[in-house]
Amino acid sequence: MAAASCLLTEDQFLCSICLDVFTDPVTLPCGHNFCRNCITQHWDINVPCQCPNCKEVFYMRPELRVNTFISEMAAQFRQSAQQKASSSSSEQQVAKPGEVSCDVCTGTKLKALKSCLVCLTSYCETHLEPHLTMSGLKRHQLIDPVENLEDWMCTKHDKPLELFCKTDQTCVCMLCSVLDHRTHEFVPLKEEYEGKKAELEKTKDEIQQMIQKRRLKIQEIKHSVELSEEVADREIAEGVQVFTALKESVERSQAEFIKTIKEKQRTTEKQAEDFIKELKQEISELEKRSSEVEQLSCSEDHLHLLQRFSSLYTAPPTKDWTEVNVCPPSYAGSVVRALNQLEKTLSEQMKKLFEAELKKVQQYAVDVTLDPDIVHLRPTQSNAKQQVNQGDDCRCVLSQQGFTSGRFYFEVQVKKCFRWTVGVTRQSNRKREVTLSPDNGYWTVCLKQLGGYFAPAEPSVCLSLKSKPKKVGVFVDYEEGLVSFYDVDTAALIYSFTGCSFTGKLYPFFSPCPNDGLKIHSTEMDCVLQ
Repeated sequence: MAAASCLLTEDQFLCSICLDVFTDPVTLPCGHNFCRNCITQHWDINVPCQCPNCKEVFYMRPELRVNTFISEMAAQFRQSAQQKASSSSSEQQVAKPGEVSCDVCTGTKLKALKSCLVCLTSYCETHLEPHLTMSGLKRHQLIDPVENLEDWMCTKHDKPLELFCKTDQTCVCMLCSVLDHRTHEFVPLKEEYEGKKAELEKTKDEIQQMIQKRRLKIQEIKHSVELSEEVADREIAEGVQVFTALKESVERSQAEFIKTIKEKQRTTEKQAEDFIKELKQEISELEKRSSEVEQLSCSEDHLHLLQRFSSLYTAPPTKDWTEVNVCPPSYAGSVVRALNQLEKTLSEQMKKLFEAELKKVQQYAVDVTLDPDIVHLRPTQSNAKQQVNQGDDCRCVLSQQGFTSGRFYFEVQVKKCFRWTVGVTRQSNRKREVTLSPDNGYWTVCLKQLGGYFAPAEPSVCLSLKSKPKKVGVFVDYEEGLVSFYDVDTAALIYSFTGCSFTGKLYPFFSPCPNDGLKIHSTEMDCVLQ
């Protein structure tokens, strides 16, 4: 029997209905064998009764009897297959969480090697073997193991989804391609899969590049924060040093003030002490004379009294204290003088600070070239409606360069102008006459014809300057919304616009009115920009 079983092929022991080893095999009149339950259930569903293999019709359901020979051979084959599966299962991998497991394995589920779109079943290496050896099963479509095999079937025709409709961008079966999508363009599902997979790989690479760029940007931002912290720490240290110096200056001035007042008080006290000491000495002499006079006046010795009378009758020499006074010292103006000295000291320190601040902003100096295109001939300097006379030759020009971010600084010579306006303006204001103000896109400082300095705004801000600027420096921090003006020669801050909201390009802006009344062309005005 064992020798005979070795001569039989493996597919001879498999039921063509369940595709598994026979269980209670029965033989039909046509000679084909099936599991009892498989053929019974098949005939219960299909009418009339016919052989699933040869299609022979039986008008009466045949009596089913167990084929003893096939049953014994199937039992031996099943035992051999189980032993083989047992030995091979130790070599195969057990399905891990997330991996597709074999649907046939009982007990320990092994990792599926392939999924069959016809059987809608996933198989491990052992249970996949019939699909690789049996002629009837070799025609089944195998794919890499996937979950939910029902999703791979066409819901309309109950056929495997084997094609991809490029027209509708959907997966279809063979019947769909000749019925519902017959005029459409198709490619095999695997071909489209490979194409889409390549696109996904490209997309993945692009996403990884985007991720990398953003990681680099994070590093850049963190580095910027670190630099900002360093700058902040440095500014705090410098500020603390400055305020400490100012505090020390105030404390020194206060100490000097107190010292001066106390010295005057000590001088007054010393003078008073000297007067009191001298007065006490005179009082002592007078008391001594008074005692002698008292004794002499009580004497009964006529001769003694007459002899001593002349020396005691006159008072001892004393100072005339009538005009002697101790006047409290005058402290009028002491505080003012101390504050003036403190102001002088602070002014010197403030000048050093402004010089340091000016050097910092001058690091952002840019080369500015004036645009020969004139903005307008008669600018309105403020909301006070002070305009340039028709005969004056005051031109407003912009630079050719515009700035949309960062920081920049430029300087303008104004010493030859009896009236001028310096600052920055928005791009949208070119060739349009408007009132100068931040609301209209102008951040400027001006010198009126009568000599008054002001910053045009709503309302305008009058400026009190200690000296007449000869060169004006303009510093802009676009992101910070800051426009600051400096007297370059004295390193003094003239004025600052803060909290500005800039949009679009900012252009350096200059409107000079020369003292000599001559025309200033844009090419000649380049010399005033440093």
